[in-house]
Amino acid sequence: MNALKKILGWMPQLLAGARITILLTLCAVCAGILLGIFIALGKMSKHKWVRSICSAYTFFFRGTPLLMQLYFVYYGLPEINRALTINNQFLAAFIAYSLNSAAYCSEIIRAAIQSIDKGQSEAAEVLGMNYFQTMRLVILPQSIKRLVPPIGNEFIMLLKDASLVSLIALADITKVTRSIQSSTTSSLVYIPAMILYLVITAVFTLFFRRLEKRHSVYE
Repeated sequence: MNALKKILGWMPQLLAGARITILLTLCAVCAGILLGIFIALGKMSKHKWVRSICSAYTFFFRGTPLLMQLYFVYYGLPEINRALTINNQFLAAFIAYSLNSAAYCSEIIRAAIQSIDKGQSEAAEVLGMNYFQTMRLVILPQSIKRLVPPIGNEFIMLLKDASLVSLIALADITKVTRSIQSSTTSSLVYIPAMILYLVITAVFTLFFRRLEKRHSVYE
């Protein structure tokens, strides 16, 4: 009974941390998708220098640890220029996670776009559409159906990686859990914390599966 009372007493703080975790993941993935569209289009550009820049971007952010990217945004940028200082931990985490997510989303989006039959582009060209009209009205709408499964996986991965923000003192689930454990010297707090992660992951996994079943071409 004492253990149950402790766990129930910790829940308000853990739920507040869960709100930060979910909000950060949602914002970062949405921003990553938007930025990823431009990077994906850049990697398919006819201009070599555009392709090179976009390829270098994805190579860097996919090839370096997310934790180091987070540290650089929060601790490294101020050393380059004081004007680049980000005192808000959530904003720093959002920037780092969005840039990282964009690199992965760009590859997902590029693969989805290239999976559309070239005849679609040729038909749009016959109708007098330019490149941007073709992408906006023909290719991207069809690509969305192919994006659901991999974007869902990216979301779940980033949701779990959000625990890294505790290292810059952002009060997510992990940070709150460590604070409670430190103040109470009770490791029981890890039980509801892990269950909370499982519940959140399960909810979003179910959401993406239903979305995939309704809209995805992979059935």
